[in-house]
Amino acid sequence: MSTTKIAPRILIIRRRYLGDIVLLGPVLKSLRNHWPEAKLAVMVDRAFAPILSLNPDVDQTLLIPTNLTGWISLIPALRRARFTHVLDLDNRPRTAVITRFSGAPTRIALHHGPEVKLPRCYTAHEIIEADYLVNRHITDFCGRILRPIGVPFIPSAPKLIPRAEDIDFVRNLPAISSLPVGTAKILIHPGSRSPHRIWPAERFAAVINQLRNAGVSPILVAGPGEKEVVQQIQSHLTTPALAIDQRLTIPQLAALFASANTLLCHDSGPMHLAASVGTRVVALFSSQNVATWRPLGEKHLTLQAPMPCNPCLSPGFCVPSDSYHNHCVRHLSVDQVF
Repeated sequence: MSTTKIAPRILIIRRRYLGDIVLLGPVLKSLRNHWPEAKLAVMVDRAFAPILSLNPDVDQTLLIPTNLTGWISLIPALRRARFTHVLDLDNRPRTAVITRFSGAPTRIALHHGPEVKLPRCYTAHEIIEADYLVNRHITDFCGRILRPIGVPFIPSAPKLIPRAEDIDFVRNLPAISSLPVGTAKILIHPGSRSPHRIWPAERFAAVINQLRNAGVSPILVAGPGEKEVVQQIQSHLTTPALAIDQRLTIPQLAALFASANTLLCHDSGPMHLAASVGTRVVALFSSQNVATWRPLGEKHLTLQAPMPCNPCLSPGFCVPSDSYHNHCVRHLSVDQVF
């Protein structure tokens, strides 16, 4: 009888967003350290798949289906992959169905709070108490999914490796190539997925002016749909700042951040992307829990006004429990940021 040990074939499901996918790094690293021979696959929404090409611990990227044809082809593909474990960090109806039909003998769901959703789709559940994240990082929360399979979670900072072709692309961007060799590169990414988290344009402009007075030429970076934010900042400047407002792929954005000394940004996915390629981050937080969402690493700076806000900037509008619906970041001054 053969006693050959089968290498684990593990599927991790995390649909979105940019920062959440970047922050899978410590879970993947812990699995790789425990099972060096394992095959690690990650399933995400199509928009975020390119991030995984920069993580050396990822062997395969799978896409969550968006139409009937995709679903029909996915199930047999999962069965052919013969996964031994599926770790579902999202625990949503779609991901539960994917987990169940994978055929994996070990299927784990991560639950925040006492409610167990779709229990029959899983063989085990890691239930996390509601107040677990009060003073812990989100990566510690994600790491709890490893407990049922006996894999120690090792806290670490995510590390992504920019590709050579993206480094070359960034080097030839006009805003980058126009800077003298050896010049300090400070990037400013003023956008956010939530318009309520955005620091005022005139304050970004004031910081740019102070940096110019210090001999630095900062570069504005616009993400998808953020050109208007950059234009608002430019309107407050006598001389327009250098700007990169063309659409970049996620790997190109990672290479751009890696070329810089510092990134000034909001609490956002680009914040985590920059930290993962070793760039120092100065992050402006609104009401998000800094302990939970801070950029990982030793050299970053997070700025947040005292909470709760006093006086409230948007009485009748702000929802204290929902960071996507408040303006707390506006309490930060130019002097604090500079």
